[in-house]
Amino acid sequence: MGDLRQVVMMGMLALLAGCGGETLEHFEGPTMGSTYSVQYVRTAHTPAPKELQRQVESLLDEVDRQMSTYRGDSDIERFNALPAHSCQPMPEPILHLVRTGEQLSLASDGAFDLTVEPLLNLWGFGPQARELKVPDAATLAQVRQRVGHQHLRINGAQLCKDAAVEVDFNSIAAGYAVDRIAELLVGQGIHHYLAEATGELKAAGRKPDGTPWRIALEEPRDDQRVAERIIAVDGFGVSTSGDYRNYFQQDGQRYSHTLDARSGTPIRHRLASVTVLHSSALMADGLSTLLLVLGPEQAWNYAEQQQIAAFFVLREGEGFVTRSNKAFEQLTALKP
Repeated sequence: MGDLRQVVMMGMLALLAGCGGETLEHFEGPTMGSTYSVQYVRTAHTPAPKELQRQVESLLDEVDRQMSTYRGDSDIERFNALPAHSCQPMPEPILHLVRTGEQLSLASDGAFDLTVEPLLNLWGFGPQARELKVPDAATLAQVRQRVGHQHLRINGAQLCKDAAVEVDFNSIAAGYAVDRIAELLVGQGIHHYLAEATGELKAAGRKPDGTPWRIALEEPRDDQRVAERIIAVDGFGVSTSGDYRNYFQQDGQRYSHTLDARSGTPIRHRLASVTVLHSSALMADGLSTLLLVLGPEQAWNYAEQQQIAAFFVLREGEGFVTRSNKAFEQLTALKP
């Protein structure tokens, strides 16, 4: 499955000072194989950037130790290395993400699934991948036996599996991290902020001059970066999932890194990217992947039924067309 998150920050350092003793502070750094950034309005009662950065990076280090599939000593990779019919005690955040994954899997009839890591490796997109190539049918069928959320079970504080499944949190971990950063900021009395990790983000309040946080949604091109639309964000998470940039071509066919767990193969439809707005960055993260996997018609109907604020970019000829629903337009309408 996997997500491509290319939400572009606009005006990252555009305003460094405001009135009334408020300043717009900014810090950033590496995380999860990518980067994170935080902007916040500082007053006399909120922490200095260095102290806040220390707290944020401690939080991100915890998430990485628990959920990274790119380090063998993480909690989830130790679980992934276990054979079938095994259990392992897990910290509550991992159990929370497994429950969220189950919710999204059931909602999509299995299209979204957290146990696709063996498939990602097989197609060449995972942490243990060897080469980008189309697997043979027999190998694909064999690996698919190790995929499926139904093979996971939570027993108290333990995560158990009845098949040799491997869990991959890459479709929701960054959104979860952003929610944790937002909670940390609010706990420090900060109510005007923009927090971002690997492209997933959440913003609340306004800048010191009263203007909203503005985010550029990127056109899904693999040759250059072009802003498709700029939106104002206040009080919700934003996640964009796309099938572009991370792909390979073989025998004239394009194979995306986004997999449909039901077939075990990359998605093949006109839907190029989906942006979801949600009060939870975790849910925005997971839902953007879910909708991308479902494809243009199913995704639109699902978003309408569940009242999910969504913005779709579809391929049409050599270009793109966009479509957004009423929930998306209502959330992004500029307010005085």
